[in-house]
Amino acid sequence: EVQLVESGGSSVQAGGSLRLSCLASGFSFGNSDIGWYRQVPGKECELVATISYDGSTDYEDPVKGRFTISQDNAKNTVYLQMNGLKPEDTAVYYCTADPPGPIWYVRPGNTCPARRGSWGRGTQVTVTV
Repeated sequence: EVQLVESGGSSVQAGGSLRLSCLASGFSFGNSDIGWYRQVPGKECELVATISYDGSTDYEDPVKGRFTISQDNAKNTVYLQMNGLKPEDTAVYYCTADPPGPIWYVRPGNTCPARRGSWGRGTQVTVTV
């Protein structure tokens, strides 16, 4: 059974940093991509970053240059290092996988977690002014 557990969310002042963790089990990192999404109540689910099974990464424009996604295969963990946090980064952050292969991409206008793919329960990040 695929399981994903996020941790590391907290309340932080603008300009601060947080590192989120996603502990994965039940599948191999060697053939699966993992992604981070975020959800603000009343808004659509927003893709943040993805990391492919070969280690290549991709970021959405709002977080480029501030967030870094990485993985530790020995610990079955994916990290999201968030620097230069802004109030608009406030959201529940979810990690997701749909092994094997790429993640399930949430269609525009929808909320997350989606019904397809595997998702964690999320971790709250709050950025205050």
